[in-house]
Amino acid sequence: MKTRICSLLLALSGFSAFSQVGINTPTPTATLDVNGTLKVRDTPQATALPGYQIMAVNLGSTQVMRVDPQLIADIAINTASTNTSVYAAKKTSGISLLSLGLFPSGFRAVNFVASERTVGTAGLFTDTDNSYTIPTSGIYAVGFAFRYGSGLQAEILSNSPGIGIVRTRAGVATLIDSRTFSGANLILLSLTISETNINSVYTFQAGDKLSFGLTGSNALSVGLLGSSVSSFYIYKISN
Repeated sequence: MKTRICSLLLALSGFSAFSQVGINTPTPTATLDVNGTLKVRDTPQATALPGYQIMAVNLGSTQVMRVDPQLIADIAINTASTNTSVYAAKKTSGISLLSLGLFPSGFRAVNFVASERTVGTAGLFTDTDNSYTIPTSGIYAVGFAFRYGSGLQAEILSNSPGIGIVRTRAGVATLIDSRTFSGANLILLSLTISETNINSVYTFQAGDKLSFGLTGSNALSVGLLGSSVSSFYIYKISN
């Protein structure tokens, strides 16, 4: 009887000393190192997240680790709520107007550049033609504001100047919205309230380019553009 007990103790002590067990591998690197597939035939379904952990494999070390289910839920929510189409820019000095042959008559684009963005990915905007490129098809909210000089000028309404948004699709440029500067007759002076904005929603296709600029701009003084202020924003709101 003593001989059997001693043999059992020696066997247990030997098993305890060899703390890492390998299956299909002679050099285990974990308590249980399985070099092969794993099959589980009975997996009861949990009805709620609290009290459970998810097992995940580290692709670098192949080690299996516990993951809190809420961590995965948070990542999914944050990813879903990230709107990669968001872009906004503001120009407070150095405004000049770009004229391209494909633009509608009288329209010239404000020379926004990517470095003037206040939020968004630089890749959505190109300095080549000062335009924003629609990343995916859908409905977008767009805002564009422009203050010419001090915002109040002597009468310049003869050519109906104002602001506009041009969409270029497949090489064809179309004025999709515009607002003219308004006038005010203040007893002795006819003045132009040369500050206006556009805020609306539009349907675009992936690859459309948007340009923000002035309509009827031939009536405007180039000298006042340097003290003008302009800004725009855009973001997708629906498919």
